Parts: sequence; C-alpha cells; structure tokens
Amino acid sequence: MKQTFLCQRFRREAKLLYGGIAVTAIILLTSSALDVQLGLPTAITGILTSAIVTIRAKKNPWIIVKDVSWSVLPLVAGLFVIVEALNKTGLIQMLTTTLHQSLEKSVTGTVWSSSFIVAFVCNLMNNLPAGLIAGNIVQAGHVPEIVKSSILIGVDLGPNLSITGSLATILWLVALRREGITVSA
Repeated sequence: MKQTFLCQRFRREAKLLYGGIAVTAIILLTSSALDVQLGLPTAITGILTSAIVTIRAKKNPWIIVKDVSWSVLPLVAGLFVIVEALNKTGLIQMLTTTLHQSLEKSVTGTVWSSSFIVAFVCNLMNNLPAGLIAGNIVQAGHVPEIVKSSILIGVDLGPNLSITGSLATILWLVALRREGITVSA
C-alpha cells in the first residue's frame, strides 16, 4: 500500500516536471522566434519548474540549492567573457575575413578545413566559447549552408576528443565526482 502511494506521488511529480519541461521548450521556441535572448526565459522557467515541483513534493528547496554545482558557474561565465574579449579585439572580424578568403579559393576545402579546425579548437578552449565564436563568424560572414553544417559538425563532434572539450562532459564529471565516482582521462 505504502509503495503504491509513493509510486503515485512520484508519477505526479514526474508529470509536473515533464509539464515544466514542455512549457520551457515552448517558451524558448517562442523567445527564439521573437529574437529574444534566451538566458532570462531559461532561468525563469527553470526556477519556476523547480519551485513548483519542490512545493508540490513538500520538500525543502534547500536540497536543490545545495546540489547546484556553484563552482561551474564562474567557469561558464568566464567562457562568455573570453568570447566577448575576443570579439572586442577584432579576432572575430579577422576570422570572418579569413573564412571568406578561404571560400573564394575552394568551398570544398573550406568545408573540410573549417570542420577540423573548429573540432580542434573545441578541445583547446571548450565547445561553448568555440561554438559562440564560430556562430559569430558564420553570422557575420553569410557563408553557404554546407560550411555552416560542417562547422556545426566540428562543434558537435570535436569536443569528444578530450574530457575538457565539452561543457556537458565537464558538468557530468562534476556531478559524478560529487557522487564519489571517478572517471579517468
């Protein structure tokens, strides 16, 4: 009897969570379509979903707050600062010019080289800043779709070459270490 009650309560909480995720997806898609920055809507919907689920489960919200990987937040903020600093130094414009010059010589060569270069850079500086930089270059440069796709492949597959190449991998490693599980290089 007690186990059935727990399963029903868990299902209600899971439905609330799934509903929150669905609402978040709709809000983010709408925000994106309206060209609204996604940071604030993501934060608001995440906090509201967490609050609703926590209140309905009659749990202490401190559980969520203490389990947040606060040490990762400065890392992520620093990655955004790096991208903005590189933008201010003119590196984005220089790379955009280089991409255009490469396109004039050979589209096929640019497709291959841009994918591999982005994949390599993701492992040097992480895929978040590398992806942001590549996205800025692609937007500023108005490049063919095939080049955009090759760069996206580099951002997506490249970080798999090293543990620090992907922000998601870093977040997983932090969570696993918090649980006492170690993963070697």
